[in-house]
Amino acid sequence: MKLIVQIPCFNEEHTLPQTVADIPRHIDGVDAVEILIVDDGSTDRTAAVAREIGVDHIVSHSRNRGLALSFMTGVEACLQLGADIIVNTDGDNQYCGADIPALIRPVLEKKADMVIGDRKTDTIEHFSFVKKKLQKAGSMMVRLLSQTRVPDAVSGFRAFSRDAAMQINIVSRYSYTVETVIQAGNKSLAITSVPVRTNSKTRESRLFKSIPNFMFYQVSTMVRMYAMFRPLKVFFIIGGICLLTGLIPSARFLFFYLADKGEGHVQSLIMAAVLFIVGFQVLVLGLLGDLISHNRKLLEETLLRVRRMELEKDKVDK
Repeated sequence: MKLIVQIPCFNEEHTLPQTVADIPRHIDGVDAVEILIVDDGSTDRTAAVAREIGVDHIVSHSRNRGLALSFMTGVEACLQLGADIIVNTDGDNQYCGADIPALIRPVLEKKADMVIGDRKTDTIEHFSFVKKKLQKAGSMMVRLLSQTRVPDAVSGFRAFSRDAAMQINIVSRYSYTVETVIQAGNKSLAITSVPVRTNSKTRESRLFKSIPNFMFYQVSTMVRMYAMFRPLKVFFIIGGICLLTGLIPSARFLFFYLADKGEGHVQSLIMAAVLFIVGFQVLVLGLLGDLISHNRKLLEETLLRVRRMELEKDKVDK
């Protein structure tokens, strides 16, 4: 049983040594614990420091590609290295490495495919009141969209079984946290949470640059992912709203028409016609989206089989 802890990094030369030092190298039920750094185009000595402190594997991007792509680069590398469990943590030492045994326990016991560390954000002192409320509201929305019970959906401290990691396909360039939960929920993967501790703040968040920026990217990711898995439902709701709204000007025109006052209210009839046409077109788009969604599922199943074959071949060659 091999565990690989992956750490996406961008200019983390000062915080990386403590982050790595906190990761336990011996865990009950695990034969080997290795550490992998994804250097996302850092302009400082992140890669050099990683080598100096004895990191087992270093994967580098030639330029900064963002957290989501760095996460996927790390997952692919961990799978190729034969990881049975993958733990993701941050390079700023936000999460307590000593909690990794508790984080992976549900995976080791075959009770979960994916485990997310619950930071208990209401108790984190350096989180502002607004940030706490936004993350709580965001997690609530993710639970609704993914049909899961994850209390801290944006926590980056999480563990994946090998099979779950092979099924994750990130399409966002902003962050992987919300997207992986919605994907896992819609793919019927077993998800659970465990309470974890956090360390003192070492630097400002690079994702939470401003409230509007955070809300825009998180909401757009939620909508995109839910529409990807449930296009018929999304377009049916939008189309239904258009059709129902079209009934209002229709009723208005009919009322005046029956009262022999139809002249001068043709605009209501035109508005109703436009809303009915738009509503019908949206419903048709929903049907097309549903067909595309089923085709995407077939493609993902094919990709999963190809991944398994390639990784098995690599294992045999080694």
